[in-house]
Amino acid sequence: MKTQEIIILDGGMGRELERIGAPFQQPEWSAQALMETPHLVSQVHNSFMQAGAEVITTNTYALVPFHIGQQRFEQQGASLIRQAAQLAKQAAATHNEASTSPLVAGCIPPVLGSYRPDLFNIEQAAPLLEVLITQQQEYVDIWIAETISSIAEAEIIKQRTSNTSQKTWMAFTINDDLTATPKLRSGELVSDAVTRIAGENVTAILFNCSRIEVMESALTIAKQALVSKGLEQQVRLGVYANNFPPIGDRHAANNQVNSIRNDIPATQYREFAEKWLHAGASIIGGCCGISPEHIRELAKLKSK
Repeated sequence: MKTQEIIILDGGMGRELERIGAPFQQPEWSAQALMETPHLVSQVHNSFMQAGAEVITTNTYALVPFHIGQQRFEQQGASLIRQAAQLAKQAAATHNEASTSPLVAGCIPPVLGSYRPDLFNIEQAAPLLEVLITQQQEYVDIWIAETISSIAEAEIIKQRTSNTSQKTWMAFTINDDLTATPKLRSGELVSDAVTRIAGENVTAILFNCSRIEVMESALTIAKQALVSKGLEQQVRLGVYANNFPPIGDRHAANNQVNSIRNDIPATQYREFAEKWLHAGASIIGGCCGISPEHIRELAKLKSK
């Protein structure tokens, strides 16, 4: 394990906003704080950086019609996306606790709904992706496509971001079933997803917003797929799990606020992360319900 190569991501923006008392509800999720209390979005960015995050992610995950509605997206979507990217850029630029500023990752969410590959449609997704990319590209260092459930959605994101100057990190959400072969929420094999998507402008394959316990097996398969393509030196692997109970099929991600597990303290999350590093990951962080406390524990792994 080459600890000098570890990159620490931030944690879950939405649930951290809720934790500090920002306005937070469904279906708006983390978008509500951006619209009503943007200074709290900046506060969360700063909290994660102070905990050791070397990459902070723009608060654009919920800035799609799925969360804020079609009318509000048409009226305010572009300006809100641009504002979220600006806030992240400003936070990174003013962080003076490290020799270099953290990278800003431009979040590209599943534009038609989280965990629901059955809702994906290329014709509907393309114009939404265009707005997300166009409004952020001036302010971000890399792209991070989050919670992607199918190869088809990953392919259109890869194609569109290849026309920008930033590299892309593709983060897939996988089935939460511990007993099954690791698959995307679409049912497609992790090995097929890595083989189809890794390389060219996609310089990292990650797994996110799935339960903590399923990540190691997905990494093992992903590493094998990279080796088979001869990309193990060009494409990083990473994990940022959620802190949710298992999420099933047909989950309505904009309908309710999921409960947070109480059985994975920050120190135990770090223990899982050590296993991910040994399985081939070099990028680690957290998704929904992973707090600055968890990220602080992950940052300790850089000194081991």
